[in-house]
Amino acid sequence: MPNKSLRLSATLLFSLAGIFIIDQNIKSLFVDGFRYYTNCIDLILVYNKGVAFSMFSFLAEYLKYIQLVLVLGVMGYVFYLKKLCYAMPAGILLGAAFSNIYDRFIHGGVVDMVYWHCGFNFAVFNFADVMIDVAVAWILLLNFRPKFCKS
Repeated sequence: MPNKSLRLSATLLFSLAGIFIIDQNIKSLFVDGFRYYTNCIDLILVYNKGVAFSMFSFLAEYLKYIQLVLVLGVMGYVFYLKKLCYAMPAGILLGAAFSNIYDRFIHGGVVDMVYWHCGFNFAVFNFADVMIDVAVAWILLLNFRPKFCKS
């Protein structure tokens, strides 16, 4: 079924590239100096050396290579599954992950910018982080509701 493989590849590639480009453009605004402050949410520039809530920052330079291997493994697994319904959420996940890994190579840490401090302080995050959450939820839905995934 070459047509199915082509559709899977194209969907994965275009969703990956779209998320990567959107995220990198948002991040460039903050690297170039954009800031915005409110009572609940500040848009600031923070370089996160770890992952969520700065976990694993002790891995320093090794973290980006570990993440790169994991993300390439996810990509390989999606092609192994050959299920078209996973192409879009996997592309979103991979585009966001590659964008954050790219930051580690270029900036020495992930460019984060959204800081929630209304009622409680939350970790500073970025668009890619939100897209990873959306993609994981979508993939979990496909796994727990197989009727949504007919391919």
